[in-house]
Amino acid sequence: MAAPVETFFLDPEAQGTLQAQIQQMIAEAILSGRLPRGEKLPSTRRLSAHLGVSRITVTLAYTELQANDYLTSKGRSGFYVSENAPEPPAFEIHKRVEDTVDWQRAIGTSFTGGSTPRKPPDWRQMKYPFIYGQADPTLFDHNAWRLCALRALGQKDHPAMMRDYYDQDDPQLTEFIARHILPRRGIQARPDEILITLGAQNALWLSAQVLLTQRRTAAIENPCYYSLRDILTQSRCHVVKIPLDRDGLLPDALPDGTDVIYTTPSHQSPTTATMPLDRRKTLLRRARDLDAVVVEDDYDFEMSFLNPPSPALKSLDREGRVIYVGSFSKSLFPGLRLGFLVGSEPFIREARALRSAVLRHPPGLIQRTVAYFLSLGHYDAMIRRIGAAYHARRDVMTKAIQDKGLTIAGHGVFGGSAFWMQAPDGVDTRDLAAVLQEKDVMIEPGAPFFGDAVPPINYYRIAYSSIPAARIPTGIALIAEAIADAPRSGVK
Repeated sequence: MAAPVETFFLDPEAQGTLQAQIQQMIAEAILSGRLPRGEKLPSTRRLSAHLGVSRITVTLAYTELQANDYLTSKGRSGFYVSENAPEPPAFEIHKRVEDTVDWQRAIGTSFTGGSTPRKPPDWRQMKYPFIYGQADPTLFDHNAWRLCALRALGQKDHPAMMRDYYDQDDPQLTEFIARHILPRRGIQARPDEILITLGAQNALWLSAQVLLTQRRTAAIENPCYYSLRDILTQSRCHVVKIPLDRDGLLPDALPDGTDVIYTTPSHQSPTTATMPLDRRKTLLRRARDLDAVVVEDDYDFEMSFLNPPSPALKSLDREGRVIYVGSFSKSLFPGLRLGFLVGSEPFIREARALRSAVLRHPPGLIQRTVAYFLSLGHYDAMIRRIGAAYHARRDVMTKAIQDKGLTIAGHGVFGGSAFWMQAPDGVDTRDLAAVLQEKDVMIEPGAPFFGDAVPPINYYRIAYSSIPAARIPTGIALIAEAIADAPRSGVK
């Protein structure tokens, strides 16, 4: 008898093609021991009818499993679990003993408890997701990416995928960054001054580990990217918070003794302020007077669809004291986790050695796929497509915000993908976000961006990168209604 067809079902949340999902479903059943060796599987006709998929899809899944020796075919009799299929682990599940370790004492360094907020896992199912930094899959060229991945998997590029680069990177990717990406920001760099990282956050972590000690001082913007503040807190360096105005960080507020300055001059996170050219020069002069290193996070420069972006701080540097952080995770998709560091060779050498000790290098297959995606022109075409879509969404959101009388606290001069908003005094946007989530609206409370002991509670961020333009007015209207109904704490 064949295994009951009723015991097979597809996970509605599963990813991948139907064929891949069926293969995974059967393989997991074999590996868990639910389908023992010699067990007969339901016929392709019965399983396809039960799952509601085409018979050829099931047949292809069975055939692939047969090729991998999970299944075997016995002529007209059907498919069976192969005698060579992996055996489930044979061990007894013992009752867990009481944990007697004092983990509070045993853990030498704590990495939990930071201010980084967590997005609900089902945010994509929400109707009005004003979430920053998440890609819109409708704007991504899936076919071009697939072709680049297939090319990277080809025989010609087999060594690039299989080899251990140790502390090096894909030469095609670093060459393209040096010749095409960096010149757009006015930056010139040699390959030995470029390091590929697992996103901008990994680049910021590497910079903190190499540049800072418990005796050194880092200056950060206030408000700033909350994950950067967590990174610096974990490094145990001294941290000073520098106030902002409408043009970004105030150089004159940098105290004596500052060793490293972290800044987002082209698109301040989260206020979106753009630092004017004169202030950038002033910041560099102040850094020189302090003999400080500047880490420039240029995370959103590709989204400059209103006007050409201002020159990167790194392009104005004539002393080698600026370290530049770039990322493909924002412009391509967050799950890519690929960024880069650009700096003087002595710094990059140390960052490369640290990266090698921790993770060797980002996967060669991913690096080569991105190299093809960039060099074949797909990246530039996608940036133009995203810029046009964001421009249209920004116009819709601007009008909706004005119509509902909401207050914009900051918006990018050159474009971007979000607005920094201010609710009336006394409105706690953390509570507001919880109320809106019940209405299928997602906003980001502003408090986590501030490093103050008692942060402002009435700021919030809304992005247009993940929401269709047609849904923006209704979503903004729901935000306005929730703000109007929100209680005012501490306001008479």
